[in-house]
Amino acid sequence: MFKTNESGMDRIIRAVIGIAALVVFFLNQGTTLGWVALVVAVLALFTAAVGWCALYTVFGINTCKMKT
Repeated sequence: MFKTNESGMDRIIRAVIGIAALVVFFLNQGTTLGWVALVVAVLALFTAAVGWCALYTVFGINTCKMKT
């Protein structure tokens, strides 16, 4: 579906950020910070799972070493 444009390390960092953002969400439920953290978590975990980042595509960035 998407061409991978994230390296393995990039995906790991995004997953860690996503998990940390989920923790912030659960600690701040019902607040603006909580909702912002949830959006960040969903985006970070989605891009980590699929290995594709829309902003990387827009700016022509590719940290993936493999040809896809």
